[in-house]
Amino acid sequence: MEGLALDFATDDGRAGYRLHRVELLNWGTFDRSVWQLTTNGANCLVTGDIGSGKSTLVDAVTTLLVPAQRITYNKAAGAEARERSLRSYVLGHYKSERGDSGLSARPVALRDHNSYSVILGHFYNEGFDRHVTLAQVFWISDARGQPDRFYVVADRPLSIAEQFSGFGSDLKDLRKRLRALDHVELHTAFPSYGSSLRRKLGISSEQALELFNQTVSMKSVGNLTEFVREHMLQAAETAQRIDELIRHFDDLNRAHEAVLKARDQIDALTPIVADADDHAARSQQTAQLRGCRDALTPWFAKLKIDLLDQRLEDLNREGAKLQERVEKLKRARTEQRRQRDDLRQAIADNGGDRLERVMEQIERHQAEKAERKREADRYRELATALELPDARDADRFRDNQAALGALREQTETRQAACQNERTEQFVTMKELRGQHEEIEHELASLRARRSKLPAAMLALRDKLCQALNLEPEELPFAGELIQVREDELDWEGAIERLLHSFALSMLVPDEHYRSVAEWVDATRLRGRLVYYRMREARSAPLAQPHPDALSRKLDIRTDSGFYAWLEQELYRRFDHVCCSDMDRFRREQRAITQAGQIKTGGVRHEKDDRHAIDDRTRYVLGWSNEDKIRALDEQRIALEKRIQASAESIARIDAALKSLGQHLTDTSRLEMFTDFQRLNWPELASRISELEAECRALRDESDILKTLRQQLAAQEKRHAETETQLERRQKALYTVEERLRNAGEARVEAETLVAELDETERHHWFEQLAEQRAAALGDQPVKLNGIDARQREFRAWLTARIDSEDKAIGRLNDRIVKGMQNFHHNWPQEALEADVSVAAADEYRRLLDTLQSDDLPRFEQRFKELLNENTIREVAGFQALLHREREQIRERIEIINRSLHGIDYERGRYIRLLAETTTDVDVRDFQQKLRACTEGTITGSEDAQYSEQKFLQVRDIIDRFRGGYGWAEYDGRGPRMVTDVRKWLVFSASVRWRVDDRE
Repeated sequence: MEGLALDFATDDGRAGYRLHRVELLNWGTFDRSVWQLTTNGANCLVTGDIGSGKSTLVDAVTTLLVPAQRITYNKAAGAEARERSLRSYVLGHYKSERGDSGLSARPVALRDHNSYSVILGHFYNEGFDRHVTLAQVFWISDARGQPDRFYVVADRPLSIAEQFSGFGSDLKDLRKRLRALDHVELHTAFPSYGSSLRRKLGISSEQALELFNQTVSMKSVGNLTEFVREHMLQAAETAQRIDELIRHFDDLNRAHEAVLKARDQIDALTPIVADADDHAARSQQTAQLRGCRDALTPWFAKLKIDLLDQRLEDLNREGAKLQERVEKLKRARTEQRRQRDDLRQAIADNGGDRLERVMEQIERHQAEKAERKREADRYRELATALELPDARDADRFRDNQAALGALREQTETRQAACQNERTEQFVTMKELRGQHEEIEHELASLRARRSKLPAAMLALRDKLCQALNLEPEELPFAGELIQVREDELDWEGAIERLLHSFALSMLVPDEHYRSVAEWVDATRLRGRLVYYRMREARSAPLAQPHPDALSRKLDIRTDSGFYAWLEQELYRRFDHVCCSDMDRFRREQRAITQAGQIKTGGVRHEKDDRHAIDDRTRYVLGWSNEDKIRALDEQRIALEKRIQASAESIARIDAALKSLGQHLTDTSRLEMFTDFQRLNWPELASRISELEAECRALRDESDILKTLRQQLAAQEKRHAETETQLERRQKALYTVEERLRNAGEARVEAETLVAELDETERHHWFEQLAEQRAAALGDQPVKLNGIDARQREFRAWLTARIDSEDKAIGRLNDRIVKGMQNFHHNWPQEALEADVSVAAADEYRRLLDTLQSDDLPRFEQRFKELLNENTIREVAGFQALLHREREQIRERIEIINRSLHGIDYERGRYIRLLAETTTDVDVRDFQQKLRACTEGTITGSEDAQYSEQKFLQVRDIIDRFRGGYGWAEYDGRGPRMVTDVRKWLVFSASVRWRVDDRE
């Protein structure tokens, strides 16, 4: 390849870095050896035959300066974007050949992956005597991927022959050699390499290299305006300034919003914290009251100890007195017993033994007689209760014993019958009460709404809506939207019976269908639920229903979004003809009578009389339930009467069961009398009379015995009086001793209760209880007998205060939680770490303290002023920037236009200028064709790419320039004059298709 050095400079003073040498090794078709183009810093025109390597050389220079992803290889030859690539240059693709099948072509390479490639450019600044060498080394490591490479930047002249060869077979050795050289940098990526080369060559921005990439291999400029805008006028960073302006405004706006938010948060947190403080104070007070209540028993035990100590002292004093009196009486009793024994001995010596034995027999018989008489009276009472005769003799006694078995069996039979009747009445009353409760619940639900649907269905819907966060109005039941027309109420019962199941069906809009279906499938409903998926109503017109169709007797709520669907569904499913006579009923295919008989499909008949057809308690259609409430109320009153009657029956049966139970008890007690002698007291009465007669006879026989007996009787009387007094004193002493023992035990128990609290707690709580005693008990004294009552009063007073405080705390808790929930709803991010509970009050207090310490609301007005002033200032500054940029663009365009004005468009200049700006064009071929065009010797049939019509247009353009008409533009419809220089158009852009054969 021949290298030409064309110098167009007017003088030899060439400033800046200029390309002095280009070297290639294994680049494209430049194979095996080092190829060199020496320009020595001057302009260079590269010419040659097609395929001689002109574009290959240009692409090598471009690769040195431009990132690979921005390069369109072989652009100088007008190639398509994918005709050549970095891989094809490194491998040296030079032709394509077809395989044996002949279906596809594959490229043929000069080299394989065992070779490496180098491109090198040497730049020299004559004014400063500075050198810069750029080089790139390529090799293939992936059989299908792009080549690997590294980059070299040096402040000294380098050459391929000296520095990039003779290193062996491993490229790592080449890297080590290059790193060992002075003023040499190695890079593994283009960004760092590009920054280094721009710094070395004094290029301020990447736009200069982009302009170089566009012009180095350019044949034409498609749109000069766009070319100048993109590559010669540096774009102003207006988007960044706009982003900064918006960001600054957003910052100020966010700051102002933060101030407002802080103020709102303070307003929201202040009552929460205040209520929390009140809650804490009341909780502390309640805890104090509970502590007092817990310590109340030990405190009263302490008071009881003091009272018991006084009582023990009094009882000990009283016991000592009683003990002295008992001892005195015991001494008197001993003396009296001695005297009595002497008198008894004297009586015995004078015949008193027999009298004594008789008297003992009389006393024993009298005791036995009294016992028999009590038994006889008890037997008579039981026999009378059982309607049996009194047993005055043994025969009657045995008759009664024989009758008791039959009487027991009869009583048990009656008792079992009464028990069964009571069970039946109780079950009946329980069922009636269950029905009554259901009606009460249904009435309460009905009075709170207007629909007639059962409360259970509404409860199920409420549960579903709560789970899915929906409103009940979004999922209506069909019965809530349909009612019988007022002029068709005669058919209301039959219609209710037919539409009952459909009325209890829920209507689900299509947007909620998925969530409702998933919830129903995952939930145990404990009941039955039918729902319909509501899609858009079918647009096809429905056939007109029969004049007497049931659907014509219904009204649908006009304000419902389900109106169209319900109308279609009622017409489709419930078009039964309402028949007033059976003849017509038999003729119709689908019909219904007022009695509720339903005919479907001409063959199926149904009549469900399990419930009365006029039972309004089962009606479910309509949006007014007053008639259903009245019917249920009447049913409730009737049930209450039946419940009252059942209760009276149960009471009557209970009285009978009680009487029969007593009867059985009396029978059992009467069966316990098995011996008539236990009742025969008259026999003992006769024996006692005989012994008393004998006793009187013995007493009348001796005066000495009589005197002794009188003395003995007097002594016995004195002894009895002493015994009575002694017994009374002993009882009193025992009572005192018992009271002493009880008091002592009570004191020990009280000490145990007091010991439950340690000394510190006793001191703390006892002081508080002493302070509250007057408020709780007033002026009531605390005595030992009434101390438990006072303790109960004190405890009741404390409990009442605790309950009052708990209610207040509960109200505060609800208010605090509600405030916290509102705070979470309004500012979820700030409340992320805080729970919605009173226990988390400190988190909200810290938030409030932080906001109050920041004191942002105080700067609200200042933030607002800054927001307005800075926004205006920023917009004005941005406007000034735009003005400066516009003026700068105008100045640069003026410079470009002045340069264009200085061009001398002489004959032949056109060809030379094109030659200067085009590096890949056959100038001689172009001159021949242009000459043939101007002479009119070429036609469209001779050359398809240069038609006669286009050449004539070019000649017209050239003639216009020769005539000095100014600049021209070719827009595909022919040349036109351009006088507005702001369009930045030059002649070379007008005939771009003349130097690009593909256009």
